[in-house]
Amino acid sequence: MADKKYESLTIENIVASGAIADSIDLVELSEKVKNCELNKKRFPGAVYRIKDPKIASLIFSSGKIVLTGSRNNKALTDGLAIIIKSLNEAGIDTLKEPKVAITNMVCSYDLGKSINLNKIVVTLNVENIEYEPEQFPGLVYRIKDPKIVVLIFSSGKIILTGGKNLEDVKKGLDILEQTLESIL
Repeated sequence: MADKKYESLTIENIVASGAIADSIDLVELSEKVKNCELNKKRFPGAVYRIKDPKIASLIFSSGKIVLTGSRNNKALTDGLAIIIKSLNEAGIDTLKEPKVAITNMVCSYDLGKSINLNKIVVTLNVENIEYEPEQFPGLVYRIKDPKIVVLIFSSGKIILTGGKNLEDVKKGLDILEQTLESIL
C-alpha cells in the first residue's frame, strides 16, 4: 500500500472458508489437538485457536473450516498450514490441496475530517443508505459493485466490509469518496 491515498486503510480481519478434509471426527480432533474445544450443546463444530499467527478456526465434521482473525494473506496462509499440520499429526486425514478462500475482509479507514451524516442522507436520498442514529451511530452505505458495505461515522472513521480482496475494498473506497466529494 505505497499509495498515499490509501495510507490509513488497515485490514482489521480476514475471514476465509472452505474444505480441508472429506470428513473429520470432531471428538477425536478435540481430544488430540491442544487448544481445540468441542461443545456440541453450544455449537456444532470444534473451535481451534492458534496463537501465532492469532487465528480462530471453526472446524466441522463435514471437513469444512472457517478461519478468522488474520490481518494479512501471509498470516492466513501460515495459520492454515499450522492447522493442517496439527490435524495430520493427530492422525486426521486432510485434503492434499485444501480449498480455502477469502470470503470477507473488514478494513478501517480514516477520511481525516468529521462528517455531517444527516447532510449525506438529505443530499443523496438514495435507497442504498440507512441511517437511524437511535439504533446505530453510523450511516450504512451499500455499494453494489464491488459488493461492499461501508459504515460511516461522524468522526470521519469508516469500516468497509464484504470485499474478498484489497482491490475490491479500494474500489469501494474510491466510489465512496466520489459520492461524498460533492457533499463534504
